[in-house]
Amino acid sequence: MKALSPVDQLFLWLEKRQQPMHVAGLQLFSFPEDAGPKYVSQLAQHMRDYCSPVAPFNQRLTRRLGQYYWTEDKHFDIDHHFRHEALPKPGRIRELLSLVSAEHSNLLDRERPLWEAHLIEGIRGRQFALYTKIHHSVVDGISAMRMGMRALSTDPEERELPPVWAYEPKKRSRSLPSSPVDVASSLARLGAGLSKQAATVPGLAREIYKVSQKAKKDENYVSIFQAPDTVLNQTVTGSRRFAAQSYSLSRLKVIAKAFGCTVNTVVLSMCGHALREYMISQNALPDEPLIAMVPMSLRQDDSAGGNQIGMILANLGTHICDPANRLRVVHDSVQEAKERFSQMSPEEILNFTALTMAPTGLNLLTGLAPKWRAFNVVISNVPGPKEPLYWNGAQLQGMYPVSIVLDRIALNITLTSYQDQLEFGLIACRRTLPSMQRLLDYLEQSIRELEIAAGIK
Repeated sequence: MKALSPVDQLFLWLEKRQQPMHVAGLQLFSFPEDAGPKYVSQLAQHMRDYCSPVAPFNQRLTRRLGQYYWTEDKHFDIDHHFRHEALPKPGRIRELLSLVSAEHSNLLDRERPLWEAHLIEGIRGRQFALYTKIHHSVVDGISAMRMGMRALSTDPEERELPPVWAYEPKKRSRSLPSSPVDVASSLARLGAGLSKQAATVPGLAREIYKVSQKAKKDENYVSIFQAPDTVLNQTVTGSRRFAAQSYSLSRLKVIAKAFGCTVNTVVLSMCGHALREYMISQNALPDEPLIAMVPMSLRQDDSAGGNQIGMILANLGTHICDPANRLRVVHDSVQEAKERFSQMSPEEILNFTALTMAPTGLNLLTGLAPKWRAFNVVISNVPGPKEPLYWNGAQLQGMYPVSIVLDRIALNITLTSYQDQLEFGLIACRRTLPSMQRLLDYLEQSIRELEIAAGIK
């Protein structure tokens, strides 16, 4: 038996019916040219043959004296974890997203290994999909995506590839948070290395004071507790809606070059526009700008080791109608946060991030401070593969992250890159945010408006 770390146990303690704690990915494939009518059925049988998974896919929970442990499941049942399904007609992407929404709403069975894989056929245009979900106590979002990528190949002729649960895993290494539940990770890590952390207190106090003073002078400046009360920050239910769309990365690069900013800034501005339009449609747009929590790399060199990621609070400019002015506000907000962190030590960055996350962490654990709000929404951008990938001859057309909705954080926007695409995955509480899928149209609308503002079109 292997004991779970305190952080991983926290993901189990936080889980409740209205707050499932699993992450997932949706991969969309096109049939190989030589695929016959039974291609997906044969692929399903091929996957079902791998009925003796490797760790962590063969590990189930056991509990002793309040402590969770991983132990090997001696009665593993592949039919519980792997399902072969078909969409109802007419088999549009709409039906696929509805299926994923329903499956993502369901809790995983804690009496079994905490994962499921759904092979889905019946999609228009000779396509099929694979939806895989796994509990956050097993892997974090980035690790889950990397697992999925390892199951694919750059060779379209390669066949007999095993499913992800049959690959020997690499040694797991958690990084600083990249998804909303990793707010808890930040707080848990704050307790580690107390001697180092204590030494940061004077500098941290000075930085907090400067932040609060500057926020009084500049309405576009982001302080720690200025996120407004919005429809995004209500109590959630267990019902989920998933929406996904691919957008051209080259289009966004042209916009970024025209405005002298990064693609990530363009993405945040797009999200600001989409949220503004959505809230207007719901008669719920606040006067104050929405604030996004954005995991962002702070690495200044080509090194690979160590944690150099901070949580940036970005002003999304939702109070601004003009797209160019909104983008400038977003850019200035992100640049200010980067410059602030560039003057801090790694320990100070960790402490500042943990302090920023503290209100959310307190609410998740106790629900005692619902009005203390550092941010309204989480927006994560994870780099993905640049070359085309294949699975048993089928080309990967799109890969969409499916993240976690938390109480009073009813929307999560996660995106990843693939070839010349940015793949957006939006997950929300269906009842708290009705018709959330409209955000996809508003994202496309934002790209067009930015192209016009930049003089590109």
